[in-house]
Amino acid sequence: MHKAPLSIALPDLAATTLLAEDLALAIKPGDCLCLFGDLGAGKSTLARALIRAVADDPDLEVPSPTFTLVQTYELRLQIAHFDLYRLADPEELDELGLDEALEDGVALVEWPERADDRFAGDVIAIVLEGLEDSRRTATVTAGPDFLERFNRSRTLRSFLDNAGMAHAERRFLQGDASSRTYERIRPETGDPLILMNAPRRPDGPPIRDGLPYSRIAHLAEDVVPFVAIDEWLREHGFSAPAIAAKDLDEGILLIEDLGSDSLLDPKGAPIAERYELAVECLAALHRKPLPGVLQVDGRDHHVPAYDPRAMQIEIELLTDWYLPWRSGAAVSDRDRTEFIELWTALFAELESAEKALVLRDYHSPNLIWREDRTGLDRLGLIDFQDAMIGPSAYDVASVCQDARVTIAPELEARLLNRYVDDRKSSDRAFDEAAFRKVYAIMAVQRASKILGIFVRLDQRDGKPAYLRHLPRIEDYVARSLRHPALEPLRSWFTRVGIVATES
Repeated sequence: MHKAPLSIALPDLAATTLLAEDLALAIKPGDCLCLFGDLGAGKSTLARALIRAVADDPDLEVPSPTFTLVQTYELRLQIAHFDLYRLADPEELDELGLDEALEDGVALVEWPERADDRFAGDVIAIVLEGLEDSRRTATVTAGPDFLERFNRSRTLRSFLDNAGMAHAERRFLQGDASSRTYERIRPETGDPLILMNAPRRPDGPPIRDGLPYSRIAHLAEDVVPFVAIDEWLREHGFSAPAIAAKDLDEGILLIEDLGSDSLLDPKGAPIAERYELAVECLAALHRKPLPGVLQVDGRDHHVPAYDPRAMQIEIELLTDWYLPWRSGAAVSDRDRTEFIELWTALFAELESAEKALVLRDYHSPNLIWREDRTGLDRLGLIDFQDAMIGPSAYDVASVCQDARVTIAPELEARLLNRYVDDRKSSDRAFDEAAFRKVYAIMAVQRASKILGIFVRLDQRDGKPAYLRHLPRIEDYVARSLRHPALEPLRSWFTRVGIVATES
């Protein structure tokens, strides 16, 4: 079903380029864009600008496929650019590989009308019409799925217009395991910025006590928590990004670009000195008073507590997703019940644990190295919208057992010792033994959650790339379970086959 056509005025060539950028940030594999219009209407201009936007290369050679009929591009999105003006027979489309192009990428088709009714189905039709003085109009007709994506892209463009960046260049930066996406924004003047696109997430189905998973696990539902925590971190001397513009209702933020360097070397291995600064940063954070009610433009943000209910719903991801995937069978009632009982006892022991602001995803993808800075300012912090008040050991475990990067046991011990020494140097009352016990508990809790999440991303969301991290996380689990306080839990992990029996 197609919605009413969307008409867009293109007063000049720059407007066509901006339209191409907006389209490039809305398309996804399987989309077929059909460009209609007379000779000189601007079809090739739009196609060329769109391909260059996806490539992030304004000088990319984009030859017209008038004689070859198709030209392919291996970019962030695979694009097949068809020009059917010289198509002799619609059946030739099969030989040109249209269906194959749409399996893994996007098809961009000029003169689709030459193929009779091959493009009469669910395609994205863009009709370009030339007016006087080089002005054009583009009329977009498509199904609701694409129009929702395209309208969101245009909303982001309007946000930039209102922020004084009407002609800023937009480029895809990344998506993550959530529904958020990021763009790099290059204004006509000034430094690049990052646009965070985080529309309010709808509640999922209730799964317990009438609440969805996101509410039980205290996941941020809009951008207010990000802004609140960002401002608190900056007030306390940490390098969170400055916020240049925001629309809290739409879920759009324009934030400082802290850079692209990381804690890893060019081969993707951890750089020990950078990870050491990351644990020093945590030690400094854990010396700060707990945040109270944080205000953002007259709205209150109460930082939630990392309570046993939230911890339990997370560890159940292991029995709901990971174990059935691993074993090929449902988890028995006996194993599930014992798992919950073991964790309930451990959660009770956490009641007396030291509490701090938990950033929650404190690991290499969210830690930015800034070579030109000094002290803690060298470490940029992002992705903390799900922050809670909980055991201080949680974030220490998050970075010392980085889910995306293998941290060898020797480096883990070095980092943990650095954190402990830092805390003890400023607080004689710091209880190292109690901390190491809580560290082990939170490390296994986090790893159990991540094992379940990564399998869920594959099984439910069609994102199999995360499965490559599972062996690393399984090893982390085995390491942490060596703590004497976790012996009963280790027996359970051994019985279900996640951890091997030690000889």
